[in-house]
Amino acid sequence: MKDLISRKGKLFVISGPSGTGKGTVCKRIKQDMHMDLSVSMTTREPRKGEVEGRDYFFVTEDEFLENIEQGNLLEHAEVYNHRYGTPRDAVMKKLAMNHNVLLEIDIQGGLQVKRSMPESVLIFLLPPSLKELRKRLSGRGTDAPEVVEERLSKALNEIKLLGEYDYCVVNDNLDDAVMKTESIIRAEGLRVPDKIMPVVRKYEEEE
Repeated sequence: MKDLISRKGKLFVISGPSGTGKGTVCKRIKQDMHMDLSVSMTTREPRKGEVEGRDYFFVTEDEFLENIEQGNLLEHAEVYNHRYGTPRDAVMKKLAMNHNVLLEIDIQGGLQVKRSMPESVLIFLLPPSLKELRKRLSGRGTDAPEVVEERLSKALNEIKLLGEYDYCVVNDNLDDAVMKTESIIRAEGLRVPDKIMPVVRKYEEEE
């Protein structure tokens, strides 16, 4: 039966407010499940430890706009005065090779992907509480207090879009959040395919 069902790769989108641990969860899933992690394009400056082509493709504003005009981005959004986008060709190529692709993006980007690719699977990563989220954002030491408050306000508005997503996972404990997200990915791999007639026909032929 395994060889009978021909499955195309699926695009899994993981989103959540800033500070919910999206990057950490995605890195664990990539390691555990050997998934392809889509690399986004951004106009912001690299943070300490980030590597070109591994964490992001860092481009200028003009280069980013040129990619939009040429239709090279699956989605794009402006977040905190910086642009982010997903190169379309790389994702589609991996899906065509029957590879599942993991995409870590913000909520508005995730909704763009859903509109252009309804077959994609959207997973919303939630913080256990806004109090805990404030603690995490402050603990990073990368943002001024007023920026932390801005991110918290934005987080509340983003959480209101939860109903647009297919699944939600609360990242209270990292191991549990990773396990639940991986369970979603495995379950989606067992979903009944859209084209079931080849499967039915195979059993009919065995009668």
